[in-house]
Amino acid sequence: MNTFANNLTQTKESQKLLSAFDAMVMLKEGNHRFVNNINLNRNLANQVSDTSTGQYPFAAVVSCIDSRIPTEIIFDQGIGDIFNARVAGNFVNQDILGSLEFACKLAGSKLIVIMGHTSCGAVKGACDHAKLGNLTAMLENINPAMDKVETEDGVDRSSKNIEFVNQVAVENVHLNIEKLKKDSPVLNEMVENGDIEVVGAMYDVKTGSVSFL
Repeated sequence: MNTFANNLTQTKESQKLLSAFDAMVMLKEGNHRFVNNINLNRNLANQVSDTSTGQYPFAAVVSCIDSRIPTEIIFDQGIGDIFNARVAGNFVNQDILGSLEFACKLAGSKLIVIMGHTSCGAVKGACDHAKLGNLTAMLENINPAMDKVETEDGVDRSSKNIEFVNQVAVENVHLNIEKLKKDSPVLNEMVENGDIEVVGAMYDVKTGSVSFL
C-alpha cells in the first residue's frame, strides 16, 4: 500500500511530497477499499479541526451530479483530501476550468480526474434529445460525444440501448480531457511541465468499481 494513504489528513508537507502517480494510486487503493467494504476508520470531527486553517487536497475530480456517486465515499477519502466539481454529464466549462485552475495552480492538487459513469441519466437525456428548461442547453455539452460514437445502420442510438449510452459516456470523458487542455492554458502548461496529470475514469453503478481509462 502507498505509504501516503495512511496520512488521513493532508498537510502542506504531505501534499508537496506527492506526485500525480501517488495521487492516482491513493484513489485506486481507496476505491478498492470501498468495493471490499474495508474503509479506513477516520475521525471526521478531528479532520474538520485539522483543516480549519487550510486545505491541501491531493486530487480534483470532475464527476456527475448523480446521487449514486458520492466522490469521497467511492474513493474512501476524508475531509480535505479531494476537490469535487459535480455537474450532470461531468463536462468542463469556464466555471469548472477556473475551479480546477484554483485546485491545482493555487491549492496544489497533483491530479485531475474526469469521471463518467455507466447508465448516466444525463447521457441518456442527450441520446433522447430531451427538452426541459435549462436542461436542454446543458445536455448540448454531451452532443459532441454522442455524435462521435459510430454505430451500424439501424442500431438504436437512444437511451434504450445501454451499450450505446455507456460508449457515449466514455467518449464524453475523453473529449472533456481534450477540452480541458485546449481551453485552459494554465492547466495545459502544468501538464506539459509534469506538475499535474489529467486522467479519465468510469464508475460502474452496479459494482462500485472505478476503472481508469
